[in-house]
Amino acid sequence: MAPGRGGALLVVGDVVTDIVARHRGPLAAGTDTAAVIRTLPGGAGANVACWAAHTGCAEVRLVGRVGADAAKWHERELVAAGVRPRLVVDPEAATGTVVCLVDNGASAERTFLTDSGASLRLEPADWSDALLDGVARLHLSGYLLFSEPSRALVSVALASARARGVPVSLDPASAGFLAALGVDRFLALVEDVDVLLPSRDEACLLTGLPDPADAAAELSRQVPLVVAKSGADGALVARAGSVLARVPAAPATPRDTTGAGDAFTGAFLAALVAGADPEDAAARGCRAGARAVERVGARPPARD
Repeated sequence: MAPGRGGALLVVGDVVTDIVARHRGPLAAGTDTAAVIRTLPGGAGANVACWAAHTGCAEVRLVGRVGADAAKWHERELVAAGVRPRLVVDPEAATGTVVCLVDNGASAERTFLTDSGASLRLEPADWSDALLDGVARLHLSGYLLFSEPSRALVSVALASARARGVPVSLDPASAGFLAALGVDRFLALVEDVDVLLPSRDEACLLTGLPDPADAAAELSRQVPLVVAKSGADGALVARAGSVLARVPAAPATPRDTTGAGDAFTGAFLAALVAGADPEDAAARGCRAGARAVERVGARPPARD
């Protein structure tokens, strides 16, 4: 199905349980630090799918892998968000868990402690070419590149999408994991991707360039469209070695920055599916990111 003419968005990625701990001031080593703690559904792939549905994509599908411990809960939460989940229940591993430590100060900056659990045990056997039936765009969570089984799945999914002419987007997901994987290896793995959605830090890491605009432009020599997410500085849209647009951030008062990049990606992809151009799609992404940082947790508000 040609891009820009409707159809479904298929997201393949991680589904995890987020334990969000909002604390004020530095953590006190060796003793207690007061915090407000909530258990919420999360995972970069799942968050993107939920935000895409929330911002107007008529049909959003999600493929992920969870443990039996939380499979039904995650499925209910995804369905309630307007997503059609296809969750593989892992017979051995528990659902992935991320502890999100959120500074309750003005920046609401967050630090993650990650146990990937079942989420990165997706494998080629979990893929079927039929998953692309009626799909306008395929989005892959970059976390899938950080384990051998899910890397193999990415290769199979990319080949399948390429054979059908379905454009593919990918979010690098984590500067820390990306550095461990290696820049050259990452770039080789994503050479068939049509849209890359790195954060500012990820773009700079992937190119070795200190300026985000230069980094986005350089990446767009390797990937047809690059959209670099820069938080309070908005987003950069680059193609063929040049920055085409600098999209300003929408105003927001941050409470929790967890999932802001996922919100941007979901809204951006929903706009592309609807036929928007990349600059307009990035503006919609910035607006979704602003809404996300004003909420605790990584998902959009529940549907009425």
